[in-house]
Amino acid sequence: MWATDRQRGATAAEFALCVPVFLGALFFVIEMARALYLLHTLQEATRRAAAAAAVSDFSDPAVMAQIRQAAVLRDTPGPLVLGTPITDSHIRIDYLSLTRAANGSMSLTEMPAASLPACPARARIQCAANPYGASCIRFVRVRVCAPGSPDCGQVNYEPLFPLTVLSFPLPQAITIAKAEALGFQPGSTLCP
Repeated sequence: MWATDRQRGATAAEFALCVPVFLGALFFVIEMARALYLLHTLQEATRRAAAAAAVSDFSDPAVMAQIRQAAVLRDTPGPLVLGTPITDSHIRIDYLSLTRAANGSMSLTEMPAASLPACPARARIQCAANPYGASCIRFVRVRVCAPGSPDCGQVNYEPLFPLTVLSFPLPQAITIAKAEALGFQPGSTLCP
Protein backbone atom coordinates (compact mmCIF):
# COMPACT_ATOMS: atom_id res chain seq x y z
CA MET A 1 0.00 0.00 0.00
CA TRP A 2 2.88 2.32 0.77
CA ALA A 3 4.26 2.02 -2.83
CA THR A 4 0.89 2.99 -4.28
CA ASP A 5 0.84 6.23 -2.26
CA ARG A 6 4.29 7.09 -3.57
CA GLN A 7 3.18 6.46 -7.15
CA ARG A 8 0.19 8.76 -6.71
CA GLY A 9 2.50 11.52 -5.59
CA ALA A 10 4.80 10.93 -8.58
CA THR A 11 1.82 10.99 -10.96
CA ALA A 12 0.59 14.27 -9.50
CA ALA A 13 4.07 15.80 -9.81
CA GLU A 14 4.41 14.66 -13.44
CA PHE A 15 0.96 16.01 -14.20
CA ALA A 16 1.84 19.36 -12.61
CA LEU A 17 4.98 19.57 -14.75
CA CYS A 18 3.29 18.59 -18.03
CA VAL A 19 0.11 20.70 -17.85
CA PRO A 20 1.80 24.13 -18.21
CA VAL A 21 3.80 22.89 -21.20
CA PHE A 22 0.70 21.39 -22.82
CA LEU A 23 -1.44 24.50 -22.18
CA GLY A 24 1.33 26.80 -23.44
CA ALA A 25 1.61 24.78 -26.67
CA LEU A 26 -2.19 24.71 -27.03
CA PHE A 27 -2.50 28.50 -26.60
CA PHE A 28 0.35 29.04 -29.05
CA VAL A 29 -1.33 26.86 -31.71
CA ILE A 30 -4.66 28.67 -31.19
CA GLU A 31 -2.92 32.06 -31.48
CA MET A 32 -1.09 31.05 -34.67
CA ALA A 33 -4.35 29.78 -36.21
CA ARG A 34 -6.04 33.08 -35.33
CA ALA A 35 -3.15 35.07 -36.85
CA LEU A 36 -3.45 33.08 -40.08
CA TYR A 37 -7.23 33.60 -40.08
CA LEU A 38 -6.70 37.33 -39.64
CA LEU A 39 -4.18 37.56 -42.49
CA HIS A 40 -6.57 35.89 -44.92
CA THR A 41 -9.66 37.70 -43.67
CA LEU A 42 -8.07 41.14 -44.07
CA GLN A 43 -7.36 40.45 -47.74
CA GLU A 44 -10.95 39.26 -48.19
CA ALA A 45 -12.25 42.38 -46.41
CA THR A 46 -10.42 44.67 -48.84
CA ARG A 47 -11.64 42.64 -51.80
CA ARG A 48 -15.27 42.85 -50.64
CA ALA A 49 -15.04 46.58 -49.96
CA ALA A 50 -13.39 47.34 -53.33
CA ALA A 51 -16.02 45.38 -55.24
CA ALA A 52 -18.84 47.18 -53.40
CA ALA A 53 -17.24 50.65 -53.65
CA ALA A 54 -16.78 50.27 -57.42
CA VAL A 55 -20.56 50.18 -57.91
CA SER A 56 -21.80 52.31 -54.97
CA ASP A 57 -22.44 56.03 -54.56
CA PHE A 58 -19.17 57.46 -53.26
CA SER A 59 -20.81 60.77 -52.32
CA ASP A 60 -23.18 59.21 -49.75
CA PRO A 61 -21.48 58.82 -46.32
CA ALA A 62 -24.13 56.29 -45.17
CA VAL A 63 -23.42 54.04 -48.16
CA MET A 64 -19.67 54.26 -47.53
CA ALA A 65 -20.18 53.35 -43.86
CA GLN A 66 -22.25 50.32 -44.90
CA ILE A 67 -19.46 49.18 -47.25
CA ARG A 68 -16.87 49.43 -44.47
CA GLN A 69 -19.10 47.53 -42.04
CA ALA A 70 -19.88 44.79 -44.58
CA ALA A 71 -16.16 44.42 -45.26
CA VAL A 72 -15.58 43.39 -41.64
CA LEU A 73 -18.62 41.10 -41.75
CA ARG A 74 -20.92 43.35 -39.71
CA ASP A 75 -24.19 45.27 -40.09
CA THR A 76 -23.23 47.85 -37.46
CA PRO A 77 -19.98 49.58 -36.50
CA GLY A 78 -17.63 47.36 -34.55
CA PRO A 79 -14.74 44.91 -34.65
CA LEU A 80 -14.13 42.04 -37.02
CA VAL A 81 -15.24 38.73 -35.49
CA LEU A 82 -12.17 37.24 -33.75
CA GLY A 83 -10.20 40.02 -35.41
CA THR A 84 -9.46 42.51 -32.67
CA PRO A 85 -8.18 45.25 -33.17
CA ILE A 86 -9.58 45.50 -36.74
CA THR A 87 -12.84 47.47 -36.97
CA ASP A 88 -14.76 49.09 -39.80
CA SER A 89 -12.79 52.30 -39.13
CA HIS A 90 -9.62 50.48 -40.29
CA ILE A 91 -11.02 50.09 -43.82
CA ARG A 92 -9.82 53.01 -45.96
CA ILE A 93 -11.40 53.56 -49.38
CA ASP A 94 -9.53 55.77 -51.85
CA TYR A 95 -10.50 56.82 -55.35
CA LEU A 96 -7.78 56.96 -57.99
CA SER A 97 -7.43 58.73 -61.29
CA LEU A 98 -5.28 57.48 -64.14
CA THR A 99 -3.28 60.50 -65.24
CA ARG A 100 -1.15 60.73 -68.34
CA ALA A 101 2.14 62.60 -68.10
CA ALA A 102 3.61 64.73 -70.91
CA ASN A 103 5.93 61.86 -71.91
CA GLY A 104 2.94 59.51 -72.32
CA SER A 105 3.45 57.47 -69.16
CA MET A 106 0.43 56.84 -66.98
CA SER A 107 0.20 56.66 -63.21
CA LEU A 108 -2.45 56.07 -60.57
CA THR A 109 -2.99 59.19 -58.49
CA GLU A 110 -5.02 59.32 -55.29
CA MET A 111 -7.81 61.87 -55.49
CA PRO A 112 -8.20 63.99 -52.34
CA ALA A 113 -11.71 63.93 -50.86
CA ALA A 114 -12.14 67.64 -51.64
CA SER A 115 -11.56 67.10 -55.37
CA LEU A 116 -13.97 64.18 -55.81
CA PRO A 117 -16.96 64.91 -58.06
CA ALA A 118 -20.09 65.97 -56.21
CA CYS A 119 -22.16 62.99 -57.41
CA PRO A 120 -21.96 59.87 -59.62
CA ALA A 121 -23.55 61.67 -62.60
CA ARG A 122 -20.90 64.41 -62.42
CA ALA A 123 -18.18 61.74 -62.24
CA ARG A 124 -19.56 60.16 -65.39
CA ILE A 125 -19.53 63.50 -67.23
CA GLN A 126 -15.96 64.31 -66.13
CA CYS A 127 -14.71 60.91 -67.28
CA ALA A 128 -16.46 61.29 -70.63
CA ALA A 129 -14.83 64.70 -71.11
CA ASN A 130 -11.31 63.59 -70.14
CA PRO A 131 -10.75 59.94 -69.17
CA TYR A 132 -7.13 60.66 -68.19
CA GLY A 133 -7.83 63.82 -66.24
CA ALA A 134 -7.20 64.28 -62.54
CA SER A 135 -10.96 64.51 -61.84
CA CYS A 136 -11.97 61.19 -63.45
CA ILE A 137 -12.35 58.29 -61.03
CA ARG A 138 -10.89 55.24 -62.77
CA PHE A 139 -10.02 52.90 -59.89
CA VAL A 140 -10.99 52.20 -56.28
CA ARG A 141 -8.29 51.23 -53.76
CA VAL A 142 -9.13 49.70 -50.40
CA ARG A 143 -6.54 49.23 -47.66
CA VAL A 144 -6.46 48.24 -44.02
CA CYS A 145 -4.87 51.18 -42.21
CA ALA A 146 -4.52 52.49 -38.69
CA PRO A 147 -7.42 54.91 -38.19
CA GLY A 148 -6.53 58.58 -38.19
CA SER A 149 -3.10 58.18 -39.76
CA PRO A 150 -2.50 60.44 -42.79
CA ASP A 151 -0.35 57.80 -44.43
CA CYS A 152 -1.62 54.25 -44.28
CA GLY A 153 0.05 53.15 -41.05
CA GLN A 154 0.31 49.46 -40.27
CA VAL A 155 -1.87 47.84 -37.66
CA ASN A 156 -0.25 45.67 -35.00
CA TYR A 157 -1.53 42.20 -34.21
CA GLU A 158 -3.10 41.91 -30.77
CA PRO A 159 -2.95 38.44 -29.23
CA LEU A 160 -6.14 36.74 -28.06
CA PHE A 161 -4.43 35.42 -24.95
CA PRO A 162 -2.40 38.05 -23.09
CA LEU A 163 0.12 35.44 -21.92
CA THR A 164 1.39 34.88 -25.45
CA VAL A 165 3.92 37.49 -26.44
CA LEU A 166 3.08 37.32 -30.13
CA SER A 167 3.28 40.84 -31.54
CA PHE A 168 3.97 41.85 -35.11
CA PRO A 169 2.66 44.37 -37.64
CA LEU A 170 -0.03 42.91 -39.88
CA PRO A 171 0.90 42.87 -43.56
CA GLN A 172 -0.71 45.56 -45.68
CA ALA A 173 -3.90 44.26 -47.29
CA ILE A 174 -4.60 46.21 -50.50
CA THR A 175 -7.10 45.66 -53.30
CA ILE A 176 -7.50 47.86 -56.38
CA ALA A 177 -10.66 47.48 -58.48
CA LYS A 178 -11.75 49.19 -61.67
CA ALA A 179 -14.39 51.84 -60.98
CA GLU A 180 -17.67 50.79 -62.55
CA ALA A 181 -20.99 52.62 -62.06
CA LEU A 182 -19.94 54.37 -58.82
CA GLY A 183 -23.64 54.57 -57.95
CA PHE A 184 -24.73 56.14 -61.24
CA GLN A 185 -28.29 55.29 -62.27
CA PRO A 186 -29.43 56.12 -65.83
CA GLY A 187 -31.83 59.03 -65.78
CA SER A 188 -30.60 60.37 -62.43
CA THR A 189 -30.47 64.12 -62.01
CA LEU A 190 -27.24 66.02 -62.27
CA CYS A 191 -25.96 67.46 -59.02
CA PRO A 192 -24.71 71.06 -58.78
